Amino acid sequence: MLDTHAHLDDERFAADLDEVIRRAEEASLTGIVCPGVDAPSSAKCVEIAARYPLVYAAVGIQPNCAAGVDPGDWDRIVELAGRARVVALGETGLDRHWDYTPFDVQQDYFDRHLRLAQERGLPVIVHCREAEADVLAMLNTAARRGPLRGVIHAFSGDEQFAESCLELGIYISLAGAVTYRNKKFAALHEAARVVPADRLLIETDSPYLVPHPLRGKQPRNEPALITHTVDRLAELRSAGRAELIDRTAANARSLFGIS
Repeated sequence: MLDTHAHLDDERFAADLDEVIRRAEEASLTGIVCPGVDAPSSAKCVEIAARYPLVYAAVGIQPNCAAGVDPGDWDRIVELAGRARVVALGETGLDRHWDYTPFDVQQDYFDRHLRLAQERGLPVIVHCREAEADVLAMLNTAARRGPLRGVIHAFSGDEQFAESCLELGIYISLAGAVTYRNKKFAALHEAARVVPADRLLIETDSPYLVPHPLRGKQPRNEPALITHTVDRLAELRSAGRAELIDRTAANARSLFGIS
């Protein structure tokens, strides 16, 4: 298994990161992508990737953090993008759920990430919350400029949004929300069923999105718990668990250039 999105730089992992990595290895994970949300966290992700062979880094400024950037922060992201074990730019994207960053500022930084990704030949890790039409508009604009690779992380949209992203060559990554059983996640379950096997990724979004049946019982998600997402996806897709693990890991290695 390969967890394509885990915020191991989060303070909630500061006291026991060695143990978190050990449990991930014991759960048979073969890789973890650790994405930054601003310049300091991106630098920390690069440091963590240098320390643990299981971990790879992504660097970027998350839309809800874009209002708080300091002068020179974007230049720092550009520099970090060239570091060893950096496999993607992000997370980046757009968010209309929270009101932490003016939307035009979010769009500016999303555009910067997309352009840099195309210049460097790196994939983008896209955050999208209640901004599907806006994200698609910017991805379409970027695709007209040239080749574009990336993933919608912690996908929370419906089948139509998934199909629009797939048409652009974008991967779909499913996290703990797909394990939730209440009716509000029915559209997500349907989307999870129809994503082609060769475009499907899995993630934890640790420390967020604790999967069912652990949701509400423990305060923190971690990469080892990705097994719950695998089990639920296998159920939804009527797929073999081993086949699903092999396919999603191969997809992740292909997208992120991980050998």
